[in-house]
Amino acid sequence: MKGIVFTELIEMVEDDLGIEIADRVISTSGTSNEGAYTAVGSYDHAELIQLVLALSDQTGVPVPELVQTFGRHLFKRFSQLYPQFFEHAQSAFDFLPLVETYIHVEVRKLYPDAELPTFDCGIHEGTLTMHYQSSRPFADLAEGLVRACVDHFGDEVMVVREDLGDGNGTEACFCLTPVEQHRHGEVQAYV
Repeated sequence: MKGIVFTELIEMVEDDLGIEIADRVISTSGTSNEGAYTAVGSYDHAELIQLVLALSDQTGVPVPELVQTFGRHLFKRFSQLYPQFFEHAQSAFDFLPLVETYIHVEVRKLYPDAELPTFDCGIHEGTLTMHYQSSRPFADLAEGLVRACVDHFGDEVMVVREDLGDGNGTEACFCLTPVEQHRHGEVQAYV
């Protein structure tokens, strides 16, 4: 997993909860390098899980909630760091299908060894369906990213998540339905 994810998590904790909590999270997490991450390095995703578990212990906030909050933070940071990815999108419906077909292609050019999840998108009867699949259990992170994308564009969209497979966070389906369409009963099924 790319180091930018680790550095952003630590930065989020420092900004939101303070350096003291960030230091406690790092010291109690049991990670191999004691929190010394670089944005361009590569690290085992298990260390991110260790950091989040330690953060949950320190704050009492459930892990899924923390990971979704981190996904929201990460989306905001990506929009600041990589504005070129957002130039041609006017809504989440424009942007989210680009994750697999454009953004991940560009990420692989920069980081050929990056292990990225897949997002298979389709639109049916006005509902955008995203099928998330990964070798790592980060559907909560994906949900945070999706919800932050909706907020970023100011869309009035209902987001429904369905865990798939073993329900271990490696596979999920996200259905995004415009609120007006949902209110009028035009879309009855989400999957």
